[in-house]
Amino acid sequence: MKKLLFLASILALSSCKKEQAENPVQNTTESYSEGESAKAKTPEEFGKQIFEGKGNCTACHQADQKVIGPSIQEIAKTYKTKNGDIITFLKGNADPIVDPSQFSVMKTNFPVTQAMSDEELKAIESYIYSHLKN
Repeated sequence: MKKLLFLASILALSSCKKEQAENPVQNTTESYSEGESAKAKTPEEFGKQIFEGKGNCTACHQADQKVIGPSIQEIAKTYKTKNGDIITFLKGNADPIVDPSQFSVMKTNFPVTQAMSDEELKAIESYIYSHLKN
């Protein structure tokens, strides 16, 4: 009986130590791979990921056609020709210059874009400008 109790305690202790040792290794690996993949992306790729992902911009904006909001090409062309500031607009600090009639729809998305970092907003801007046709 004492041997059985002794074996049970050894197993219990060894399983606890094993679990503690495994968790830090997993977290370190995940953080490392995410950081490296984020650094490897171009601003345009990062912007596209945000535009199509957490920004949910594709719900209203398509590359070359107006859906609810203007196309990405139209946004890029208008902001370039009028020297507009896309980032300032996305922060909610500039008037709309592309399609003011749709501003009330876009305004509902400002909490999403205002919560983004400057790096994310610059990436979205790079992605939009990558749609300019020469």
